[in-house]
Amino acid sequence: MSTTSRIAAQIDAIEPELIALRRDLHAHPEPSWEEYRTTEVLLARLRSAGLDARTGPTGTGVICDLGTHGPLIALRGDIDALRLQDAKEVPYRSTVAGVCHACGHDLHAAAVVGAALAIDAELQAHPIPGRVRIILQPAEEAVPGGASALVKAGVVDGVEAVFALHADPSRAVGSVGVSPGPITSAADQLTIRLRGAGGHTGRPHETADLAHIAARVVVDLPMSLGRLSDPRDGLNLTFGAIQVGSAPNVIATEARLLASLRATGRGAWEAAPRHLRTLLAAIVEPLGATWELEHLVGAPPVINDPWAVEMIRRAATDMPGVDHVGPTQQSAGGEDFSWYGERTRLGYFRLGVWDPAGLRVDLHAGGFDLHERAIGLGARVLAAAAIEALVDLDAR
Repeated sequence: MSTTSRIAAQIDAIEPELIALRRDLHAHPEPSWEEYRTTEVLLARLRSAGLDARTGPTGTGVICDLGTHGPLIALRGDIDALRLQDAKEVPYRSTVAGVCHACGHDLHAAAVVGAALAIDAELQAHPIPGRVRIILQPAEEAVPGGASALVKAGVVDGVEAVFALHADPSRAVGSVGVSPGPITSAADQLTIRLRGAGGHTGRPHETADLAHIAARVVVDLPMSLGRLSDPRDGLNLTFGAIQVGSAPNVIATEARLLASLRATGRGAWEAAPRHLRTLLAAIVEPLGATWELEHLVGAPPVINDPWAVEMIRRAATDMPGVDHVGPTQQSAGGEDFSWYGERTRLGYFRLGVWDPAGLRVDLHAGGFDLHERAIGLGARVLAAAAIEALVDLDAR
């Protein structure tokens, strides 16, 4: 029996348990940096298999090392949920008001647990030089996220490559999408505060008209930022909220603007903080107001390493249950998995979770759900990619 067949058989044997684990996590979601129950559930399952699992360095999340010697590969699954109401009517509907696994992190965590159990069985029955580190990461949805904290704590020091997946509702279950190069976009969050003396709307010339200035910022800042940036970097500034004033005849003393800054390339993203401050000063100050900018750096683009992508392709192409393996496009979404790329190679793939017999609901929507067959498939591909990588490294 081949390694791929053995991994598939291992996952088949525990697939009902992985589905139950995912449903349990879905019913009890916890937001970023608050994943205490989630951590205990994941720790308990790995320890019940005799694995030396430990709480991560930030107080939530799990780290677990498999194998005893040789090169080190890592698998990462994120575990936090979104602050969003679950709109589904299913037995495993969220029991926590205003919190929901609407991004598939419950699948990611269950798949990585399944991969860990399969890899442990494979390494014990068919030893090869190599180790695998399981990273069940907190706070992917936070800005800044958990990945940067784990990188600073040294969790991926000495790791040859980190593999991860993301649920993709645009792909049917059984489909795997993976490509080398940029696969996500940089994503930051901005808060801009404007202040002025306030006054009567009948005399806007005697004060700083913050509603007018806020409108100028919303229109002029993205446009001017684009003129200072390389078009190939795909920089995009979009405002999601504008809060100014509460009466028709009063000029407000404060305005608050919330925005998302995204970029497909790294150059414009790294230069944006300097340009933003220069442009805000030029737009706001001549009109008599003051400004403050809070810039929360999210993450750079995930850039897939060609070697890591080849390991995923090999693992997925031969895997029972995977119907299609093909390229995938760079998305505008952000993903803090990119921070691991500051220290090691990345292999990130998209896993089809859409049930063609049902509705297609996008990520970050209250009605998002997934075909549960994807859980076992994700575990299979992750486990096989890790073993493929270790075998390839050993052959060099």
